[in-house]
Amino acid sequence: MAYTPDKPKLPETTEQLRARIPGWGADLDPKDRPSVPREQFDPTFSGAHWEFPERQPELEPRERSIEHAFLTPVFGTSVPLRGLSGKIRRYSYAKYSEARAAHWLLLLAADRVDTVESALRSFASTRPDNPITETGVLSEGRRHGLSSRLDDRRADKGHHLIDPVIVAAPWVLGAGVTYAVVRRLVRRARA
Repeated sequence: MAYTPDKPKLPETTEQLRARIPGWGADLDPKDRPSVPREQFDPTFSGAHWEFPERQPELEPRERSIEHAFLTPVFGTSVPLRGLSGKIRRYSYAKYSEARAAHWLLLLAADRVDTVESALRSFASTRPDNPITETGVLSEGRRHGLSSRLDDRRADKGHHLIDPVIVAAPWVLGAGVTYAVVRRLVRRARA
């Protein structure tokens, strides 16, 4: 079992592993190991001062891989799951193994949804995001932006054409949707 000082049992014997995997156990013989002159091996000493580590209290349900029987003894709590992105992440962990591409694709999708949710939350706050200052567009004119972009030694030169689209497209799209919604509401109010 994980997180205990005991060494986990091998699913196969040493002989079975050697027969199946070429080179397995090449360092089992002490004569073949370079650290042997200084190594002090005590099979009874694990270095752990506990039988099982003290568990961190789980104040809210946390995501847990289906490969594991329980949540790890210590886990991060700095970014709790919330909103639609949290539901997507919980679904990914509950439904798919970490070995499946669907698990990771859902987590990537949740990151994109979280980006949109964060932008919307910023509009509802007293200090919304400012794409002009946060993207560094103003420094392009002040800090040799054009000459540095034309430099042939830049590794990201191929990205220059698509960067404005990636950065500006969500804002332009959001402004367009907002304009269309406000226009429709004004028309309904007049009718």
